[in-house]
Amino acid sequence: MNINIEKTNGAVLMTLEGRLDTTTAPELEKAINDEGESLKSLVLDFGGVDYISSAGLRVLLTAQKKMNVQGSMELANVSEAVMDIFEMTGFADILVIR
Repeated sequence: MNINIEKTNGAVLMTLEGRLDTTTAPELEKAINDEGESLKSLVLDFGGVDYISSAGLRVLLTAQKKMNVQGSMELANVSEAVMDIFEMTGFADILVIR
């Protein structure tokens, strides 16, 4: 997985490419945690993500809980295949997806 990070005044855009699975989920978790408590807005661009496993879902749930306290989190450009997974697991109701 490739993670490109752009920062602007407490807002972070993370553009993801590849699979978000057991192998790569820790990379995303570390990238989010490395932003610390100054993070107020997190946007995860899923345009390049073609698969997400339960490990990836766990990272998103943890990040959403963190950002509910610190600010906001959104997912952008979610593919139909990944959106199907979000809908089947109920994550479509938990996450902000635009």
